[in-house]
Amino acid sequence: MTALLFATIVLAWGFTWFAIKLQLGAVPMEVSIFWRFAVATALLALGLAATKRLKPVPLAQHRWLAAMGMCLFTLNFLLIYAATQYIASGVVSVVFTLATIFNAFNQWLFLGRRPGPRALLGGALGITGLALLFGEELARIEAGAAAGLGIGLALLGTYVFSLGNLASLRATAGGVDLPNAVLRGMGWGTCFLAFYLLVRGDSFRPALTAIYLGSLAYLAVVGSVVGFLAYLSLVARVGADRAAYATVLFPLVALSVSTLLEGYAWTPLAVAGLPLILLGNVVIFARLPRSGIAVGPRSP
Repeated sequence: MTALLFATIVLAWGFTWFAIKLQLGAVPMEVSIFWRFAVATALLALGLAATKRLKPVPLAQHRWLAAMGMCLFTLNFLLIYAATQYIASGVVSVVFTLATIFNAFNQWLFLGRRPGPRALLGGALGITGLALLFGEELARIEAGAAAGLGIGLALLGTYVFSLGNLASLRATAGGVDLPNAVLRGMGWGTCFLAFYLLVRGDSFRPALTAIYLGSLAYLAVVGSVVGFLAYLSLVARVGADRAAYATVLFPLVALSVSTLLEGYAWTPLAVAGLPLILLGNVVIFARLPRSGIAVGPRSP
């Protein structure tokens, strides 16, 4: 069962990046993100209610849940969707793995938890790998500006995602369990997107094409609900550290899809940079057991 859950997460989240790409241009990206989380919120609420896990949340915690919704389900996705207009979706997924590095930095900046040597080493490996992955693309004058904008948007979206993680920590520290915190945060994010669309005067109408509706169904049901529930189940079984390895592996699926369907071209530097980025995440995640015999994460 553990292997099945792990595979479910990697595959579910690995294909979301290409599904995002399929939605671009059909309608404003804000409309696509709104419907993704409106559907996902409704399904998650129904699932928690059916399993009798839907619980009330103290009003005081909603400020953190609103911040969580703004960062994780609004700004983060606006920036990530925008980034996929300029660079391959699989490449955006690789940039997203740097969230672990941003997490270490933000915990030091906001919580006073100084990163240890392993976090610094992992960060250095990740940054070096990122430079190699995009070095040749940025060096080309014609593509450099667009690629640089895409990378910048992806990095900013990933940083906002990291801030959302801190908000979720504050919310759950107040006694809200993670499923109900995500439901409320996702609900707040959906409300923010709806308000944004109303202010702009945009239509809420989605594109009624098979490709668009199919990708929307995948993102809402598989990418948001199935992936989230599988991740929570895996955390309960093996602990958060081991479950986090899924975020290291799903970019491999996303890049494979980009190579086959988007024409992403590998360069020697990109081939060298990808392992460094993934290794940087492994260095941050893995924990040395006290015996010192083997290297691997420990379950709580």
